[in-house]
Formats: sequence, structure tokens, C-alpha cells
Amino acid sequence: MEFIFEIIFQFLGEMLLQLTFECLAELGMHSLGDTFRKPRNPLLSTIGFILWGAIAGGISLLILPHSAIANPNYRVANLILTPTIAGLIMMLIGRKRSKKGATIVALDRFGYAFLFAFSMAVVRFIWAK
Repeated sequence: MEFIFEIIFQFLGEMLLQLTFECLAELGMHSLGDTFRKPRNPLLSTIGFILWGAIAGGISLLILPHSAIANPNYRVANLILTPTIAGLIMMLIGRKRSKKGATIVALDRFGYAFLFAFSMAVVRFIWAK
């Protein structure tokens, strides 16, 4: 039973870290939202979110240099599970904002949120101890 709790807490720790950075990025996007009125190129936006996710991963390594997940197999699973869950949560936040009539940014969509979290997870997977 202790083993199951350990696995759950390891995944929750990594997910919380990625969601925190993603929410901070979204907050920054909302604060800059009014300055970017022209339509964006989806390819450039995709590249941008991958780069921002990698930068967030690097910053997270400065704060927490060790991975919360010790088992190598679970770290590989974390590369898909955590970004997928983060993308779904950000998508739900976006839907809630849309229903309230609030401005929606790119991170409120699953694809961009997934790419941001995935690139952050890849950086942490490669360089976290």
C-alpha cells in the first residue's frame, strides 16, 4: 500500500510543478492578451510554446533539480501522462473562461498546453537527477 501512495505522490508532484508553470505562463499570456490583436501563425505559435516549455523546464531545474519520480520506467510514463493531464486541465479552464465570456489565449487549448507541458517534461526528464 505504501508503494502505491509513493507512486501517486511522485506523479502528483511532477504534475503540480508543470501545472504551476503552465498557469504562470497562462497568466502572463492573459496580461499580454490585449497587445496581440492580429491573428497568429499556428506554426510559429507551436514553436514558441515548445520553446517556452523548454525554458520553463530549465527554470524548474534551478528550483527543483531532482525529479520527484525515482523509477526510470515511471519517469518515461510521466512524459506522456503529466502533459496529457495538464493539457486537459488547461482546456477545462479555457472552456470555463469561454462560458464566462473571458478572453481565451492559446494555452487554453489542449494542443498548445500539451506541447508546453511536454517540452517542459522532456527537459526535466533529460536533466533532472
